Amino acid sequence: MTKLSVKQQALADLLFEARRDARQLDSVAGELVPETMEQAYAINRAVAERLDWKPLGWKIAGTADAVRAKLALDGPIYGRTFRRFECKSPVTFKWAELLDPLVECEFFVTLARDLPPRREPWTMPEVIDAIAEVHAGIEVAECRYPRGALPPLPAILADGSASGRYVFGGKIENWRDGLAAVKVALEVDGVVRREGSGADVMGDPLQALLWLANERRHWGDGLFAGETISTGSMTGMLPIRAGQLVRALFGDVATVEIAFEA
Repeated sequence: MTKLSVKQQALADLLFEARRDARQLDSVAGELVPETMEQAYAINRAVAERLDWKPLGWKIAGTADAVRAKLALDGPIYGRTFRRFECKSPVTFKWAELLDPLVECEFFVTLARDLPPRREPWTMPEVIDAIAEVHAGIEVAECRYPRGALPPLPAILADGSASGRYVFGGKIENWRDGLAAVKVALEVDGVVRREGSGADVMGDPLQALLWLANERRHWGDGLFAGETISTGSMTGMLPIRAGQLVRALFGDVATVEIAFEA
């Protein structure tokens, strides 16, 4: 188990209980906010270990310039995701059971081989060789803190960067031809609300995967075969209301559809 300080353990306890009970925290004392990103990621790891839920993989956020500006980030961030929140399109969620849901259109990359820790950085050809398949996807991000009263960023990182539910759409069969050029349109009730492309994610969504593979080298575990990594939003973070129908169109190759039942 991950070893934490007394204050770090106190926040981990709060986040564990909030995750377990599917609820938000009313507030977080300033003294419990991690001082560094490393401490925040250690808390997220400890919460995941205590939950003992089967992992889905990882989410990456802050991969687009607009999102980094909104969150005042210097670079990408990430968090653990869980298999119990994996869904297939089309799907219906009860809006009242979600925690301030935000819709984000992403590529979901599933690995065929491990990318274990090692001394040398991983290269793009090696990462590409480790990929099994790529799907169109929507993350329904959820935060254990109310959107109107968010704590400083390290506390959000400790919550897995607001990891939520992961809706898998169609498979991107020709992903090896490049994901940067894939256009994405996000519709709400039949009206296009957001547009983007794979190039909005660090120039190429697979750059985000390469970044994460090298980040996880430092934690001594790496990435594992069978894990799915959501590579970051191409359409920003869109709040959703009860009763709305969301559809994401990934060019003419795949769609993802979610109904948010009142």
